[in-house]
Amino acid sequence: MITEGAARRVHIIQGEYKVLSDPDAVLTTILGSCVAACLRDPVAGVGGMNHFLLPGTGNTPMTGGDATRYGVHLMELLINGLLKKGARRDRLEAKIFGGAKTISTFSNVGEQNAAFAVQFLRDEGIPVVSSSTGGEHGRKIEYWPVSGRARQYPLTGAETQKTVALEQRPAAPQKPAETSIEFF
Repeated sequence: MITEGAARRVHIIQGEYKVLSDPDAVLTTILGSCVAACLRDPVAGVGGMNHFLLPGTGNTPMTGGDATRYGVHLMELLINGLLKKGARRDRLEAKIFGGAKTISTFSNVGEQNAAFAVQFLRDEGIPVVSSSTGGEHGRKIEYWPVSGRARQYPLTGAETQKTVALEQRPAAPQKPAETSIEFF
């Protein structure tokens, strides 16, 4: 039995994903219009979470940090990360969170994010066993990747606005790959 205080907390931010097999670990994130997909293989005892800002792939070629903003990239990374840790695709199950309409005057990218996640998982043959998407307020998510247990906390209006501000920041530039060669 996991006690709340004993859990090792691993926070996921926009553009990240994590895969863990530690039964004492809990993955956490804070979402506004972003979506987090939580996937696990209950037999292999491995699970993970991602956190994406935009649905699909976008209309421009993805390079460096740009790719981490899009759902298709992070969904593929999460699934491949699970498979590398011993999961099997036919045993995966998913939970989806987020996709709030946090600013009434903006397009509903949150709804598009949630619809993208559902369609992507359907296309991949991965059942969605639970979801909590939409609404007008952000959420704090806790997900235990080995057991599949999930818990969410609604954010207040002020907390949601802070989350919106974080979501609107440009993605941090990725360090370019080293391309020089040194000869000895």
